Amino acid sequence: MKVYKFGGASVRSAEGVRNIVRIVSAVSGDLFIVVSAMGKTTNALETVLENFMKADREAALEKLSEIEGYHRDVISELFTDPGQGYKAVKPLFDEIRTLINNGVGDEYDRWYDRLVSCGEIISTRIVSAFFTESGMDNVWLDMRKLLVTDSNFREANVRMEESEKRISEAVDFSKSRIYIGQGFIGANTKGDPTTLGREGSDYSAAIAGNLLNAESVTIWKDVPGILNADPRIFPNTALIPELTYHDAVELAYSGAQIIHPKTIKPLQNKLIPLYVRPFGTPDEAGSIINETAPPIAVPVLILRKNQVLVTMRPRDFSFVLEESLTKIFAIMNKRRLKVSLIQSSAVSISVCVDNTRYLLDALDEMGNDFKVSYNDKLELLTIRGRNDEVIRQTTSGRDILLSQKTRRIARFLMREEGVYSL
Repeated sequence: MKVYKFGGASVRSAEGVRNIVRIVSAVSGDLFIVVSAMGKTTNALETVLENFMKADREAALEKLSEIEGYHRDVISELFTDPGQGYKAVKPLFDEIRTLINNGVGDEYDRWYDRLVSCGEIISTRIVSAFFTESGMDNVWLDMRKLLVTDSNFREANVRMEESEKRISEAVDFSKSRIYIGQGFIGANTKGDPTTLGREGSDYSAAIAGNLLNAESVTIWKDVPGILNADPRIFPNTALIPELTYHDAVELAYSGAQIIHPKTIKPLQNKLIPLYVRPFGTPDEAGSIINETAPPIAVPVLILRKNQVLVTMRPRDFSFVLEESLTKIFAIMNKRRLKVSLIQSSAVSISVCVDNTRYLLDALDEMGNDFKVSYNDKLELLTIRGRNDEVIRQTTSGRDILLSQKTRRIARFLMREEGVYSL
């Protein structure tokens, strides 16, 4: 059996859902399909949540109505009887309205997982119903009942042994060739919904592949495969047809958007190949990630935007590096800050982190022990496969606050500009 994952861009329109049916129709074997929320639904539900947390129920319900209208438009284009199609999701929207009207916004992370996770449930209900209308028998699964996680809301960790037992009992390919489940979501042992981290649907597909001993996992994207740079930012990008698990982890950690950072480990553990293929032109091969790929032949450029450089100095001019690092990273871990670069000296430590809702709380806490300064509105450019000409072209004239170079990787933290040439 194989695992196919379709992201939000794949299901953002009725035509996208039809294309999923076309792609799946060409497969004769067993499939486990993972589907994300439609289009920008996750972002929109985050807005609903923000309004709910501010006790602005009117604004939250108004945004929810926009989301519902978007899904009804897709349904009306897909189904012969749109009313029947809408029946698949109406109870879900009613449930969200009830939560908004009756709930109290106290714990943001817990409410995030409870509300925002509904996007995947809604999209998979629609996809499953359209498969049925198209004559493709399938079984819809609720991954909140199958993927068992801890209670680290918004970035939950999957408990593999318990999840394997549940998913193995739920999936029986002798009864159905196609199973459809959600990406991004699970639940703790109490049944509380959890999410696996932003863009975590790739990780869900990898988990499913591992637990079901899949032949392969394929992620369908709106790009030709894995490119050496984001084509929306850098011109003249090149396809990387094959790369190793190690390469993929390194690129994901540096901020490459094509693969979720946690995706590789469950696949590498069982040597399951990962394919990244173009959704719009499914006959093209795309890229493959496996154990034995040749070295990447072109420089790889990865840009992380919305970065902040935080520098900490001792208040009494004494600095024990090891003890300070332990304290600093304990705070960052508690505040869920992702560190993408570190530089230290005898009297200071600087880190580059994503600018998140938790940043100010972290800075405030670190201010108890250190003098803290920071620069925001930065971007971090990582060039893997050092190339002097590429470095010159991408950094010339830029205001560089910090740079690091190793044998094969160069990194530059710069003020945001947004225009690049190669």
